[in-house]
Amino acid sequence: MTLLPIAEAQARLFALAAPVAAEDVAITLAHGRWAADDVHARRTQPVTDLSAMDGYAIRFADLPGPWRLIGESAAGRPFTGTVGVGETARIFTGAAMPAGADTVMIQEEASAAGDAIRLTGEGPPVRGRNTRRRGLDFAAGDRLIARGDRLTPARIAVAATGGVARLPVHRRIRVALCATGDELVDPGASDDPAALPESNRAMLAALCADLPVELIDLGILPDDRDVLRDAFAGVDADLLVTTGGASVGDHDLVRPALEAAGGGIDFWRVALRPGKPMMAGRLGAMTVLGLPGNPVSAFVTAILFVRPMIAHLAGARDALPRTTHAILGEDLPANGPRTDYLRAELRDGRAYASTIQDSSMLLTLARSHCLIVRAVGAPAARAGDSAEILVIA
Repeated sequence: MTLLPIAEAQARLFALAAPVAAEDVAITLAHGRWAADDVHARRTQPVTDLSAMDGYAIRFADLPGPWRLIGESAAGRPFTGTVGVGETARIFTGAAMPAGADTVMIQEEASAAGDAIRLTGEGPPVRGRNTRRRGLDFAAGDRLIARGDRLTPARIAVAATGGVARLPVHRRIRVALCATGDELVDPGASDDPAALPESNRAMLAALCADLPVELIDLGILPDDRDVLRDAFAGVDADLLVTTGGASVGDHDLVRPALEAAGGGIDFWRVALRPGKPMMAGRLGAMTVLGLPGNPVSAFVTAILFVRPMIAHLAGARDALPRTTHAILGEDLPANGPRTDYLRAELRDGRAYASTIQDSSMLLTLARSHCLIVRAVGAPAARAGDSAEILVIA
């Protein structure tokens, strides 16, 4: 069977399901969600001309002064009169510019003797300097957030300043997790040295912690087709993620169990290392991702497929992970027919691949800061070359 390129596999995965339904939530509950629609400002910011500094509001035409102090403008307590010829109002940062004034002379440039204010700076102020004009940030009706944008703290802040109290988002994604394998036990549940503590569910839950999900833990399921079939058929989720049992051995039963439950496979086996035997399919309205059981393989496929699929279902415009670049600290050999994701540490700004890349070795993953991405057929690389990386820590 021909291995599926990663980009094609991701595109086919996204095609299996559309984003989930939208809802409006309070702005204080929107962090980490994706906008289900454009968000527009309901007010102009600033709504009037403001001072950007502490000083004196003057008419530029009155330079070089002097001026007579006639009042004060503070944030939330504007001066209600008008600054006329030869007059000034004390003003503070964020306060509304009084009528008639067009320039702020900062306090370091001025001296006060009672109500008499004089310019003492080396040079006269510039017309309009130290002011923030009405609408400098945005105007009522401007688009503040685009559909598909992630609602970051900064985007939440701009929406709040724009007078928006509730935001349109896609509902949380219901994600069911299970591990398969007769050899697995929950961590700390057995003193039998032959029992293998199961780590993938906890790892996947941690990988989803910053995403808008509701996790459903199906626990550890045995290598029994009927048990797996019933578990799969009984879960109500948007996305079912299994680990283990995704290959073709006698005890790899995820695919036959899924088919027995009425589901089907869309693709299986990706041109990826580690993680080649990953599969994707559907069961009713639920998308199914079968990840390898080896924990490093499960981690890499979760980064490339699970997290992006959750983001896609949650309405992300750009759901794929973003790579960056680092300088290699050592030589790397030519790559083969699968895209390789090498665990690596970043030291002194350079990336060093772990010596052993066995997909069962979690300690090397725990010590890694990034994955070095080696494209299919990539030629040998030398220390000092630029390399594509995925930051993971």
